[in-house]
Amino acid sequence: MDGMTDETMARAALCAAAEPGEALLNRLIDHVGAREALEAIRTQRIPDGLAASKDEEHRFERRLQRWSIRLAAAAPEQDILVCERFGGRLVCPGNPEWPTTLDDLGSQRPYALWLRGPGDLRYGCLRSVALVGSRAASPYGLRVSADLAADLATQGWTVISGGALGIDAAAHRGALAADGPTVAVFANGVDVPYPAANDGLFAEMARRSLLVSESPPGTQPQRLRFLVRNRVIAALSRGTVVIEAERRSGALSTATWSQKLGRVLMAVPGPVGARTSVGCHRLLREEGATLVTGPEEVIEAVGRIGADLAPQPETPVLPRDRLDRETLAVLEALPARGAAGPAQVAAKAGLDLPTANGKLGLLAAGGFLERAPGGWRLTPAAKQRR
Repeated sequence: MDGMTDETMARAALCAAAEPGEALLNRLIDHVGAREALEAIRTQRIPDGLAASKDEEHRFERRLQRWSIRLAAAAPEQDILVCERFGGRLVCPGNPEWPTTLDDLGSQRPYALWLRGPGDLRYGCLRSVALVGSRAASPYGLRVSADLAADLATQGWTVISGGALGIDAAAHRGALAADGPTVAVFANGVDVPYPAANDGLFAEMARRSLLVSESPPGTQPQRLRFLVRNRVIAALSRGTVVIEAERRSGALSTATWSQKLGRVLMAVPGPVGARTSVGCHRLLREEGATLVTGPEEVIEAVGRIGADLAPQPETPVLPRDRLDRETLAVLEALPARGAAGPAQVAAKAGLDLPTANGKLGLLAAGGFLERAPGGWRLTPAAKQRR
């Protein structure tokens, strides 16, 4: 623990004393700083000028009592030693690796973050997209998630998700398959593989990328913490893509936070009537989410204005599209049924007869026309393309 500051140790203790993102604790920290906030919890004394009313004073008293009980069981020094043992670190506000986008959370921002893995969190979040969705994902959703993550990672974008089964895991695996950066935000300690089925994935991410948590090492997951951690996923990224979501889905919580924070909200459409896409379709229909179907559209939505534009979708090029204006006019002058003579075609196309005859010969050579009694007619293939 060489070089560990009192501020870092205090924030490690605060992570253990309170649930992530408690507004009252952040107000206390803003008022007196992390070290004095920790002392206020130990002594259960409210700093002067903090509570604006009697009701607020009672709220602080109840919280200080609760935090004090949890603090008595905390072991921040041990937490930091355990973190160092598996190559992790604690990042605090003001540290070079602290992403300033987290400050957008205001009174619900993290007190500190426990990290595991070689990736640089702040640098990785400069160009980052969150991919989230259903745990019970369909084969369609898993394919879209993995492909989209791989394509984004190939183009230098960090893929952020929650490490859950389904869409999250597919996104992390897709980014790793493309040898790109990916970040998993946990609702438990970064040394606790949850869900256990993703143990191998987390081990690979710890070796090559980054695992992040607001809770100290050894912390077991609790249901409410999954919803709370979604605000961090939204705040770390420049935009959130919901790939699959049922009507009630944790991914929709991340979508809500993305909108609250002014981030770009995107959704992938799914099969009509698919239960796993009901949430996505509601976001598109009612919440103003941007419809995206590929990496170029995602990058255009979250990238630099005027610099990261998606290419226009390519349309099939037909043989007639390559004809010059006069030749096309002659082709259009031919009737859909029956034949027409050269003079009739020339008049309808607005060309002199020699020019029209020349164009008729070119069109015949290209398979558009054929000779017929009384002049020229369209070939069967040309009729189908008309």
